[in-house]
Amino acid sequence: MSRQRSMENILASEYVSIGELVRITNSRYSTLKHYTEEGMLPFEQAEENLTRRYKREETVARILWIKEMKTNGLSIPQMKEALGMN
Repeated sequence: MSRQRSMENILASEYVSIGELVRITNSRYSTLKHYTEEGMLPFEQAEENLTRRYKREETVARILWIKEMKTNGLSIPQMKEALGMN
């Protein structure tokens, strides 16, 4: 039996994993991990197993915004400034 949740269950959830964000946004895991490490994708950490949980709606919207900024040629520091992280 697969451990992956169905897309229906993912889209109905308030919180998702980074792997589920990869599926929703068609992004690379390494890219989302990098954005997380840069502080561009906020998350909550579940204490019991140290799993990072992302608020689905907010995070998907932010990833789409980051993708748009990247398409427009912005650098990571410029994206962070646009995200209000300066």
